[in-house]
Amino acid sequence: MTVFVLGSINLDAVARVDDLPRPGETVAGLSLELFLGGKGANQAVAAARMGAPTRLMGAVGGDESGRNLKAKLAGYGVQVADVMELDGVATGQAHVWVAKSAENMIVVTAGANARVTPQQVSATPLEGQRVLLCQLETPPTAIEALFRTGASKGALRVLNAAPALPQGAALFPLTDILILNQTELATYAKLDREPVRLEEVSIAARKLMSRPDQIIIVTLGSAGVAAVRRDEAFLIEGKKVKAIDTVGAGDCFCGALAAALAGNIDLRDAVEMANAAAALSVQKAGAAPSMPSRREVEVFLES
Repeated sequence: MTVFVLGSINLDAVARVDDLPRPGETVAGLSLELFLGGKGANQAVAAARMGAPTRLMGAVGGDESGRNLKAKLAGYGVQVADVMELDGVATGQAHVWVAKSAENMIVVTAGANARVTPQQVSATPLEGQRVLLCQLETPPTAIEALFRTGASKGALRVLNAAPALPQGAALFPLTDILILNQTELATYAKLDREPVRLEEVSIAARKLMSRPDQIIIVTLGSAGVAAVRRDEAFLIEGKKVKAIDTVGAGDCFCGALAAALAGNIDLRDAVEMANAAAALSVQKAGAAPSMPSRREVEVFLES
């Protein structure tokens, strides 16, 4: 039931404000905290917290920040032997603003994350890896190498196509399960507005399918999650919770889903578990620190 994550590792600087600034506006920060972040790191932590043995491949700078982030990942139970430390390269950073409404704005500087190469990925042993999980904060060429290698090993290839990048669409034919939010779905499907109802989401999602056996999962915020196959679609409704910080909620969903699928849980139940995990995560501050344990998710679902 192993999960292998290829993805970004960042130092997140999270500033809290009353309201997000408009262009050209300066606002006063209420607080500033530093967290482990990056979509790859967040998703790896989420998978590990859900009980799946989890390997993370990525890169940090050969600096104190990079070493500290690796140590924090290991502390969450993530295997970090495949995380490279690159001398003379800065560790990736994300500058996050979070409003009292829990809405956020994020600026990411890739740093070492951009240095992962297809050659390094192809040389990495993948035997025994049940699920391969990627996002688009590392080079698409490296993701392509992982998915092509993984196909020959029988691994399930899961792509969280975020952030929405034009080159991301080239990876869709190599993907078994594609995860998007409403904004990303609208971008890739070239829609004028974000789809809301399940029927609209299903029509848009099927435009992105390359093979009849693909699954596309669309997170809909508080409305829940839609899962779309060629011949069926279903909606798992959102959980009613008081959100404190939505940063990392999508990453929590992806990591928890990967862990559930690696444990051979069927799709509907896996989506429901991941949806519950994401709902729990928004009730705590930070990204990686907010990822719930499997036991917390099970208790939440039972209640």
